[in-house]
Amino acid sequence: MTLFSYTAIDKTGKVLNNNIDQISRTAAIDALTAQGLKTVSLKIAKSKKSKFDFKNILGGNKVKSDQLVMFTRQLSAMVGAGVPLLRALTALSSHVADSPVLRTILNGVIESIEAGSTFGDALAKYPNTFNDIYVNMIRAGEAAGILEEILNRLAIQQEKSMSMRKKIKASMAYPIVLLSITVLAFFGLMIFIIPQIGKILIDLGGADAKLPTLTLIMLNLSKFIINSWYIIIPVMGIIIYAFLRYIKTNKGRYQYHYILLRTPLIKKIILKIAVAHFARTFSALIEAGVAVLEALSVTSRAVGNAIFEEALINAEVEVKNGKTLSSVIEANPLFPPIISQMLLVGEETGQTDKVLIKVADFYEEEVDAAIGGISSIIEPAMIVVMGGMVGLIAASVMLPIASLSQNIK
Repeated sequence: MTLFSYTAIDKTGKVLNNNIDQISRTAAIDALTAQGLKTVSLKIAKSKKSKFDFKNILGGNKVKSDQLVMFTRQLSAMVGAGVPLLRALTALSSHVADSPVLRTILNGVIESIEAGSTFGDALAKYPNTFNDIYVNMIRAGEAAGILEEILNRLAIQQEKSMSMRKKIKASMAYPIVLLSITVLAFFGLMIFIIPQIGKILIDLGGADAKLPTLTLIMLNLSKFIINSWYIIIPVMGIIIYAFLRYIKTNKGRYQYHYILLRTPLIKKIILKIAVAHFARTFSALIEAGVAVLEALSVTSRAVGNAIFEEALINAEVEVKNGKTLSSVIEANPLFPPIISQMLLVGEETGQTDKVLIKVADFYEEEVDAAIGGISSIIEPAMIVVMGGMVGLIAASVMLPIASLSQNIK
């Protein structure tokens, strides 16, 4: 059910402003008419919650990927069963109990469609939930009369993308935990252990005792952290915040992605992920009947890498000037040779979409293997870093103790 705010006129000409709870805009108008009221305006009632909400911080104001996949699957099934689109959306909006945000969005989509908008245009009003790929494929499905099939393809594509993201997150979880433990252990030793050890060494050797250089460095670093923590923490926070803001700008995003593509180990994974995204997205759009130039434009914004985005925008210009896509891709060193070869086969056989799906499957498997390989390298590397840190601190402690013991002898 949705709460609507309405302005209506009764039989005596009196203007009424109130709220009504109904499953859709049409149902609300029918209910008001049944009460003998003439509707002047009707809109979804705005929430009176404060703009500051912990849900916004924790991501509660977003539609999760699995919720979007489930919605797409259910809508495909209902449309395929012959249920009218508006009725299907109304039924789904009233049963999305686990996602109030999605329910609100669907109510807005229903309202737009009732006002005369197409389904694709209604979805385009919510770009944070329905991206360019989703909207353009829906528009193509509406134009070709194959909305059920397009929805099914969208669900499959979203499941593939979600699966890849989960694998990447799962493979990086252990290294991130190790890195966090390393950082916490370092600061814990610097704040609580090193000062006590320094005090013991000074008590044993006297105030004029000559300590090794390594020990002095560790003691001074510990003293600096303890005395300046209120400066270090804000500075670190500002640096991280500034970095995150910078990489969201066009220039910063381009430079960040450029560096990633030049970083050993990481560059292979980034390359394969971008190629897999390109192949699957472009093939889905072509299969849906989207024109090649429009498909290139949409894919460039969805590939997830600024360097590849620039390459696809340039490819769009060259294809518009009469070149074949396979020849343009072949001339770009970013793309592996297999991409241009498979595109050439697709252009000659008229099955570009099917050929690129095979390429996407291949590179997604390559991504899985590459992530597994880099994880097996990162884990022992992090253990070595932790061991080196502990060894460094142990050396800074043992060296003066050994020196003092020789002096005692």
